[in-house]
Amino acid sequence: MKYKSDIDKMRVALDEAKKALNLDEVPIGAAVFDKDDNLIASAHNMREVDQNPVSHAEIIVIQEASKVLETWRLEDTTIAVTVEPDAMCAGAIVNARIKTLLYGVPNLKAGAAYSLYNIPQDPRLNHFVEIRENILPHESEVILSSFFESKR
Repeated sequence: MKYKSDIDKMRVALDEAKKALNLDEVPIGAAVFDKDDNLIASAHNMREVDQNPVSHAEIIVIQEASKVLETWRLEDTTIAVTVEPDAMCAGAIVNARIKTLLYGVPNLKAGAAYSLYNIPQDPRLNHFVEIRENILPHESEVILSSFFESKR
């Protein structure tokens, strides 16, 4: 199946975020697509399940996509993430040589793809990532809000 539009791609990430919500994880989902708009891999946060601070959706999906493609260079791929990546994940996106980052909502407390930093587009680094933001932001926000409201 082809996921031609940014919205189609973000819907895959949103489905993953819902899986995280069902596991009582911070509901963030991610998906990686090839240059022909095919889904390579999708994942969601697993920090609580794994008891691992690096089990973020972006890290997991990058690892899975690298296994599928049998390369760490994910050139000509697109990653869709429901929330703006933090510094660790933004760095992983750069290091994986991902071409395009799509995200749903900004991360005002830890965002490193525009809000606080812009690691994917820092000219001092060896790779530049195209960023498209605010893809289905309402849907991402609703999932996040429901999670944090349940914690109050």
